Amino acid sequence: MIRLVTYDYSDLSEGTEAGEALVTFVACAHAMLDPSTPEEQVRHLEPRLLAQLPTLRALGVFELFDVRDSALAALLADEEAIPS
Repeated sequence: MIRLVTYDYSDLSEGTEAGEALVTFVACAHAMLDPSTPEEQVRHLEPRLLAQLPTLRALGVFELFDVRDSALAALLADEEAIPS
């Protein structure tokens, strides 16, 4: 069963499979955008969220869906601009 929203971030995998990558990305994004999430947790979640980008890009997720939150969209754009 896929849960897209969770409050137990310890059970999120590294997202190497497509479904896991999407679940991890969405859960991290929800938590990072929640103003009640402590800054320390946001700093912990950010690299986990960014680690999902290669898989999600390979799947074409961002060709199908737009990131509407401007701060999250800027973070993703900045990450794309950094050469690998």
